[in-house]
Amino acid sequence: MYGENQSVNSEFVLLGLSHSQNLQVLLFVIFVILYLLIVLGNTLIMILITIDHHLHSPMYFLLANLSFVDIWLSSVTTPKMITNFLRDHKTISFAGCMSQVFFAHCIAAGEMVLLLVMAYDRYVAICKPLHYFTIMNLKKCTGLVLTSWTIGFVHALSQLVAVLQLPLCGQLEIDSFFCDLPLVIKLACKDSHYLDTLMNADCGVVVVTCFILLLMSYTYIIITVRRSAKAGASKALSTCTAHITVVMLLFLPCIFIYVWPLNITWFDKFLAVFYSVVTPLLNPAIYTLRNKEIKNALKRLKSYFMNQKVST
Repeated sequence: MYGENQSVNSEFVLLGLSHSQNLQVLLFVIFVILYLLIVLGNTLIMILITIDHHLHSPMYFLLANLSFVDIWLSSVTTPKMITNFLRDHKTISFAGCMSQVFFAHCIAAGEMVLLLVMAYDRYVAICKPLHYFTIMNLKKCTGLVLTSWTIGFVHALSQLVAVLQLPLCGQLEIDSFFCDLPLVIKLACKDSHYLDTLMNADCGVVVVTCFILLLMSYTYIIITVRRSAKAGASKALSTCTAHITVVMLLFLPCIFIYVWPLNITWFDKFLAVFYSVVTPLLNPAIYTLRNKEIKNALKRLKSYFMNQKVST
C-alpha cells in the first residue's frame, strides 16, 4: 500500500488507447498530425488578430484568447500521449500526473468561462449595439479574461488539494491516456464515494452553471436576431451558430465525464480525446470557415507575402 508520502515518489502506468502495436503506430501518426494542426491553426488565428488592424475589436481579442487556451488545453495531454505510443512501458511520475490533473481542469474551466464571456460580448453587440464599444472596451475585456483564468485556477486548485490527500493502493494503473481525476480517485485506499460526489458537485458548479447561462444567452440573442430586420441579422446569427457549436463540442463531453459519468471505459476515452484534441482542432476551423473577416485577413496576409516575394 502506498501512503501519502510514498505516493509522491511513485509512478502511474497509463494504459493508453490501445494495446495493439500496429494500431499504436497508426494512432501516433494521426495524433502527431492533429496536434500540429491544432498548434498551427490556433497560432495562425492569434497572429492574424494581432497584426491585422481590421481585427482589433473585442470579439477578435476574445477569439485570440480562445485560440491561446485551446493550444494549452491540447498540450496538457497530447504530447505525453503521442510519446507513449512509441513506448512499451507507459508511465508518468506522480508530479507529472498531478500536473495533468491541475492544468487540465484549470484550462478547461477557464475556457468555459471564456466562452461565457464571448456570449456576453455577442449579447452586447446585438442587443445594445450603440453602447458596444463603451461597454466592451479593452480594459473590460482584459478583466473578463483574467476572471476566467482566476476561476479556472481556483476550481483546479480545489480539485488538486482534495486528491493530494488520498492514500493510493496497489498498482497505480490508469486506464486512459492521461491522469484524469475520476480515474486517480479510483486508486484510493479508502472509500472514495464522498470525494466522487464532491468532485461531481465542484465540476457541476462550473460546467452546468456556464452551460445553462450560455444556452440562455444564445437563446435570447437568437430570438432578438430573428425579430430584427437589420441587414446584419444574418451575420449575427451565423456568428452565434459558430459559438453554439463550439459550446456543444466542449461542454457535452465534460458533462458526461465529470458531472454525470456513465463509467463506460471506451466511451470515456472517446470523450476525453474529443474535448482535448478534436475541440481545439475544430475551433479554428469553425471560426475560419464561417468568418468573412478572418478570410479577408488571410487574403491580406497572403497578398502581403506575395508582394514581398515579387519585390525581392
